Amino acid sequence: MDFNLTLIGQTIAMIFFVWFTMKFIWPPIMNAIEARQIAIADGIAAAQRGQTDLENAKAEAAKIIEGARSQAREIIEQASSRANGIVEAARAEAEAEKQRRLEAAHAEIEVEINRAREELRGQVAAIAVAGAERILKREIDATAHRDLLDRLAAEL
Repeated sequence: MDFNLTLIGQTIAMIFFVWFTMKFIWPPIMNAIEARQIAIADGIAAAQRGQTDLENAKAEAAKIIEGARSQAREIIEQASSRANGIVEAARAEAEAEKQRRLEAAHAEIEVEINRAREELRGQVAAIAVAGAERILKREIDATAHRDLLDRLAAEL
């Protein structure tokens, strides 16, 4: 292999090219690469923070949902117990109304029985007076003998 001027020129050109590249081209490329690495690292860190935040949000959402379900169960239980209370109150009120009507009916029946008895006693007394009048063939004074007729009616 011969050393000639071309080989020396090419070597000098190569050395100049390497020096120029290292001095003027290499630093901006390295800065861009470092900036890109920093941006990627920040993106990865943000993604990890986002993932952590997402997990925390899911846990918080699960807590909120469980709280809402618990509150809904409590509301349903309260409504159920309230409905049962209303039903029991209505049942008690209906029972009281039934008792009141039953007592009123018994009282009315008792009044009707007493009125019928009194009416019957009056009729029996009138029949007794009429019968006694026929037997005695004379008229008995009802006002004079009212006490006697009342005792007779009470015995019947």
